[in-house]
Amino acid sequence: MNAVNEPGRNRPLIAAAVLGLAVTFGAGWAVGHSGDSGNGTSQVATSAGPATPAPSGTGEETEMPSQTAEPGENPVQAGSVEAKLPSRNKWKKAPVKEFTCPDATVRVSTSDQLQQALDEARAGASIRIEDGLYTGEFSTTADGSAKKPIYLCGGRDAVLEAGAIKGGYTLHFDGASYWRVDGFTVRNGQKGVMVDAGRRIGLQNLLVEHIGDEAVHLRTGSTQNVVRGLTIRETGLRKPKYGEGVYIGTAESNWCEYTDCKPDPSNDNFVVGNTISEFTSEAVDIKEGTTGGVLAGNTFDGSGMTEGDSWVDVKGNGWLISGNTGVDSRADGYKVIEILDGWGWRNLFSANRSTVRGDGYAINVTKRRSDNVVLCNNTARAAGEGVTTVKCRK
Repeated sequence: MNAVNEPGRNRPLIAAAVLGLAVTFGAGWAVGHSGDSGNGTSQVATSAGPATPAPSGTGEETEMPSQTAEPGENPVQAGSVEAKLPSRNKWKKAPVKEFTCPDATVRVSTSDQLQQALDEARAGASIRIEDGLYTGEFSTTADGSAKKPIYLCGGRDAVLEAGAIKGGYTLHFDGASYWRVDGFTVRNGQKGVMVDAGRRIGLQNLLVEHIGDEAVHLRTGSTQNVVRGLTIRETGLRKPKYGEGVYIGTAESNWCEYTDCKPDPSNDNFVVGNTISEFTSEAVDIKEGTTGGVLAGNTFDGSGMTEGDSWVDVKGNGWLISGNTGVDSRADGYKVIEILDGWGWRNLFSANRSTVRGDGYAINVTKRRSDNVVLCNNTARAAGEGVTTVKCRK
């Protein structure tokens, strides 16, 4: 959503190397294969207008035919970043590899012990959260390093709760970098996991649920972080219009509060292989001011949306949106929006499968000449207006 939803205080900015990663995202995911075929009638998208709608109520999957798109004629406008169109295989190059938690150097079993461990953490530490309920607003400013990250790990029955959906962050990385976070449950806060000015943090296999606003937020120059394999559900319980699953960056209306009136460069973040449901706004909101990220291999169920009208809003530049599967939207599957001149440009859509069951498009590029590229391997079922607003590219 475009609404203001980031109460807090100013954060410093931090802006990068890339490590290899290959991730398996489940059956039916074939990133970058233009031969990915649907099971139903072909649907033609033209450069002059919207795609021809599929027959109403058939539920058939439609695949875009192989056509060559003409890139936008207008250059990226002033105020934006000159982002390049990403490679369709960029999803393989996540900055944080999938990891296994090492043996614990510290074990905690109470809320006080957990906060103390977060305060005293040093590079190479491995904190193990024992099963149990941990109540509080937990935070850290500690840094690991590239060779010695800090691990924070626990099972699903280790539950962190802020205590209320009307205030506070359940888990806050406040200027902290090089953490590896795995396995436990985060719930019952206004926000679930907040990363401010964090770099190379890996959030992996968490359950984040029953949250007042958004479940996970990467903000104020948080770069090269990876949100991988999370189960996210029940967001927007405080205010439905703020109920995103994953929120990247800062809305332009808040730049003066958080980033000295400049774009929030929360760049090169990866959101991969997550399952997001029961969200009231978007599953993922990619804000203007962010560049170079990857949204790949995720599953979205929009049947609980009450405020958003698409699974994903894309307002940043140079993002790869690839191999995602979505069902049930109020209007569109994915929506690319130029909320600010020169933003919402040069994003690439590849091999996404959409069962929209809504009145809009699977991929709605709202400004046609913005150098966004929709490959012909994207497919759609039950999209009232068709696959996309632009001609597909082979």
